[in-house]
Amino acid sequence: MTQNELSFQEEIGDVAEIEEEDAPAAEGVVEALVGAVPHQAKHRPEAAVAIKTVAAAAGATVAATVVVSEEEIAAATVVVSEEEIVAATEAATVAVDSVAAIVVGAEVVHLGSQAGDVFLPNEPATVDQRLTDGTQDSLVSALRSLTLSDTDLPTRPGFGTTGTQIKLRTNFFPVKVPKGPLFEYDVAISPAISVKRVKRRIFQLAALTTEWAEAGMQGKVAHDHSSKMISCFQLPQPLVIKVDHTDEDEEDDKKKSKEYTLTINFTQEIETQSLTQYLEGARQYRGYDILPVIAALNLILAAHPSNPSGGGVMVGRNKFFHPSAAHPPLPLGGGLEAWRGFYSSVRPAYKQLMVNVNVCTTAFYEVGNLAQKMQEFASASFGARYNAFAKGVRIKATHLGYTKSISKVAEVNARQHKFKTPEYGDVTVVQYFERKYSIRLRYPDLPLVDVGGKNSKQRNLLPPEVCEILPKQPWRGKLTEDHTAAMIGIALQPPNVNARAITERGLDELGFKTGPDPLKAFGVSIGNQMAVVPGRILHPPVLRYGQGSPRVDERASWNLRDVKFAVGGRLDRWAVLLIRDGNPRDEFQGPNDPELRFVVKGFADMCRKSGMNVGREDPSFAEVHLPPKDPPIRKQAIQAIRSAMMAVKPKPTMFLVILSNGDKHIYSGIKHLCDVYLDVATVCVHSAKIRKEKGQVQYYANVALKLNMKMGGVNHCLDQRNMVWLNQAPTMLVGMDVTHPGPGTVKGTPSIAAVVASIDNQYGQFPATLRIQESKKEMITELASMMEERLKAFQARSKTLPQRILVYRDGVSEGQFAIVVAEEMPEIKKAFKKFHTPQKPYLPKLTIVVCGKRHHTRFYPTEAQHADQLGNPKAGTVVDRGVTAVYDFDFFLQAHGGLQGTTRPTHYYVVHDEVGFQADQLQGLTNDVSYMFARATKAVSLVSPAYYADLACERGRCYLHALLQGHSDSGTTATSGTGEEEVFKEAERMWHGGVKGLLKETMFYL
Repeated sequence: MTQNELSFQEEIGDVAEIEEEDAPAAEGVVEALVGAVPHQAKHRPEAAVAIKTVAAAAGATVAATVVVSEEEIAAATVVVSEEEIVAATEAATVAVDSVAAIVVGAEVVHLGSQAGDVFLPNEPATVDQRLTDGTQDSLVSALRSLTLSDTDLPTRPGFGTTGTQIKLRTNFFPVKVPKGPLFEYDVAISPAISVKRVKRRIFQLAALTTEWAEAGMQGKVAHDHSSKMISCFQLPQPLVIKVDHTDEDEEDDKKKSKEYTLTINFTQEIETQSLTQYLEGARQYRGYDILPVIAALNLILAAHPSNPSGGGVMVGRNKFFHPSAAHPPLPLGGGLEAWRGFYSSVRPAYKQLMVNVNVCTTAFYEVGNLAQKMQEFASASFGARYNAFAKGVRIKATHLGYTKSISKVAEVNARQHKFKTPEYGDVTVVQYFERKYSIRLRYPDLPLVDVGGKNSKQRNLLPPEVCEILPKQPWRGKLTEDHTAAMIGIALQPPNVNARAITERGLDELGFKTGPDPLKAFGVSIGNQMAVVPGRILHPPVLRYGQGSPRVDERASWNLRDVKFAVGGRLDRWAVLLIRDGNPRDEFQGPNDPELRFVVKGFADMCRKSGMNVGREDPSFAEVHLPPKDPPIRKQAIQAIRSAMMAVKPKPTMFLVILSNGDKHIYSGIKHLCDVYLDVATVCVHSAKIRKEKGQVQYYANVALKLNMKMGGVNHCLDQRNMVWLNQAPTMLVGMDVTHPGPGTVKGTPSIAAVVASIDNQYGQFPATLRIQESKKEMITELASMMEERLKAFQARSKTLPQRILVYRDGVSEGQFAIVVAEEMPEIKKAFKKFHTPQKPYLPKLTIVVCGKRHHTRFYPTEAQHADQLGNPKAGTVVDRGVTAVYDFDFFLQAHGGLQGTTRPTHYYVVHDEVGFQADQLQGLTNDVSYMFARATKAVSLVSPAYYADLACERGRCYLHALLQGHSDSGTTATSGTGEEEVFKEAERMWHGGVKGLLKETMFYL
């Protein structure tokens, strides 16, 4: 996700991080969850019990829904949420099939905290007066008379009123706006330096100089440790400070001094009265750019917690970690540990500046011997590479005492590498260390590490066992599945535990309670009570199946008993492919195994019972024995699968693939092969799971949910009572998303864009258009042609074009809202022009809503009757006052029921609105459509079209699997960085024109 430098959003993706509700998908991670049990049993026994229960639940399925029995829940101390099983998180970069859980009955206890505990249950919760005095409603009325241009963000049309009125605490604290003015300065360091660590050290040393003290800067300035400084008074000009830089990690006798000069130049005065006017909602300040003053205030608030002398570690721009004996890091295994810290960011709200504070959990390197930690990491996950662990890590050479950063792991080990020395002639590294230092290497077969520096012409190779990993280093790579599972166990905490951590430890560590300098010097103070805002609980929609109407429970979930799909898909001429991959304990014995035949018949019967039209002919059966694991990405195995599939005659319409295990290379390879080359639908199941008697019928039903959609069916619809607005005129719902290559991928790997859209008035089928585009570009490049494709599909099915188009756009940070309107909206309208006729131009009404999950806003019910069993808000909770935009049309909605951790609402922000939605209308529709996700029998946390776009992007990742795993045919790896153009060409070859043929207009990506 690219970010505006001054954006409110935190830097994303620079550190492997999992927050409270981020969690893995089930397919491949269930095993990792189980693997995390010993670790949890040691550190948090109750979480170990929990993970076992989750694994049992998730292990019962690879499809969508699993019923957890009352006995299983009663046996657990924790239950898992939709977020924890549905949708692999970007943060953990786990891309595998997702699962949602239906939990039936029983009370649940979570991590020793009483179930259903609300935060501060006995303290009065009074909504801020600014939200109850009627002035905000007057502001909204006044804004209606504004004349807006086509590219202006629409103003709020009003506030929602439907639903049960409630009060919520939220993790926002009032900030007193300083009188100002603030003085901004540019800091130039010479000689120029780009290494952040060195810059931080230079600023740390500069603050100790007499020049700094003489200029009166002690406790009176805040800076970003790089190039920007804010002062509460005018600094003398010119201001030059000289610093003798030494590395704090080096031993005193090894310290080398280098002089740097800081030149501090005045750039601008920042007044704060305009910010106050903006917060008040003054009409003429609607277009005022608040980012410079917000950025300045964020620097002031970060000055105390980011001060290196305070022992804290700052990650990105606004995450702060202060490990202590009371709150020590928790081991993750594989050379990493989890640190719990706090996020802080200044945000504007109506009549009140706020600071948003949240808990965050990030992986750090464990301090210790590099050789041991590299081996721990490599053994933690199949295919984990030494270079992924060691590249960029800062070490101290134990034999000589100097500190260095590792530029890469070499291809040679200590036995293989020879070099010339004056004393001993040609020697290996093993011989050199024995003769020179009397050190006998214990790990001579481990690859050497290069500490020669990126720009150094000469390599400096060291055996990893003489390197000690230095403390306080965040992990910036991709987490293994085991690490992900362990992180979840640590990060998931119930809401009252998180809220208490924020108000007690968080405000303390951030310095907000005591208000130390420079807060005091700037006249900034922060309240220590969470804001209280009004909210509402919306009613769930009524759902319709072909037969039966299930009851939606308080957790926004329902079960499939005695219901039939709204529209049954057709399943004829299908085939079963049995994959044998050296796992006899779980695999069937062959195509004629009676148990396999029994299972396949049971599945076909379930499909019929659920309302699918299944042909009477038995499916074809085939098997393939995969060659032994051929790292790194099992190309030979995929070739063998291709041959086996091609041999099945006549060509089937669908393969039920019975996987031997959770190997992600095999799964991705099958999807790439069948979607892009063979044009045949696939549903993958695990042999161990489909043959397990316990929960087998439910498992069949879950797989049928997916299969019915892939075969053109519709699982369930909204009742006509909830379709009033949708039925007023032909309407197309659209989801759009872009996914980017993460850490550990080949440099230059393209981003993947997806556009999905409904095709008829049932809003069940959402076929997709996928494209690759320039690496890490957030805006969708070929949006015009993608939208044209979706409109043609709608026209073909509905025999008309939509008169209204509602786009849900996922994955855009706040700093880029204006860019969506300026760049993507014209592309959408360019697609409309393709449907102009000489008689009539095609001008449908277009509304674009951005959906945001990457935020830190959390809500805490104030009364037990409005909380779920864990103390989270109930499903359908919506908030549009108090912590929302002053002028714009936005709201927070938690449509789903949380079953674990602290639930995160989705932030919906209207950036363009020709339809003319009222608040209740759009909030209600968005809540209803969150119940339309076909793969689950529960409401999901992200409105369904956006969720589908996210899944389609994930499917696209399968087609570029090798590049995303850091492997390139051109010899480029994740670290070498050969020409990015070559990498793009290679990606185009792998993409092979994308999904074509019969699959193109199906939901192949589910």
